Amino acid sequence: MLRQLFAAISAGIMIAIGGCVYLAAESRVVGAVFFSVALISICYKGYGLFTGRVGYFPDNCSKKELCGLLMTLLGNFLATALVGTLVCYALPALPAVAFASVAAKLATPWYATLVRAVLCGVLMYLAVSIYREKNTPLGILFCVPTFILAGFEHSIADMFYIAAAGEYSFAALGFLLLVIAGNAVGGMLLPLLARVGKTEDKK
Repeated sequence: MLRQLFAAISAGIMIAIGGCVYLAAESRVVGAVFFSVALISICYKGYGLFTGRVGYFPDNCSKKELCGLLMTLLGNFLATALVGTLVCYALPALPAVAFASVAAKLATPWYATLVRAVLCGVLMYLAVSIYREKNTPLGILFCVPTFILAGFEHSIADMFYIAAAGEYSFAALGFLLLVIAGNAVGGMLLPLLARVGKTEDKK
């Protein structure tokens, strides 16, 4: 369990670094592309990222796997919250950018946030599954910038942005829970559709 927690903390650190790059970049496109370094590092090092792992839950719907997912989510949260807080002191120009971004996110209607989170979950599953099945980072290099530039919501990245903005509120908590749920649904969507398709083919 501790190993999973430390792997999740490592992944959270990488997502926070990707978030720093995105906030600091003058170009959204450049920031989105270089954010990919986070998921590339996570996949090649075998770190634990909730949005990359949740899509495989349908393959092993067990209590152990659920506990592992929750442990991964906890580790991701601890790391992004810590780095986000430290960024306020180490990179003083970033909190203002993060605050503006978070304010816009919290002003978005809940149903729009949910849709954006689901679509992000779909792309995260694709990025990780293409890496695992084809042993290539191409899925990451295209899927990550796509979800960022499209304005989709990634729960772990949002944890970092909220911490960097210092937005500790019930509204922020509700937003995060909604995005986590949406990412989970989106991450499991394609695997479940594939499973149903195989079942129908056997009939």
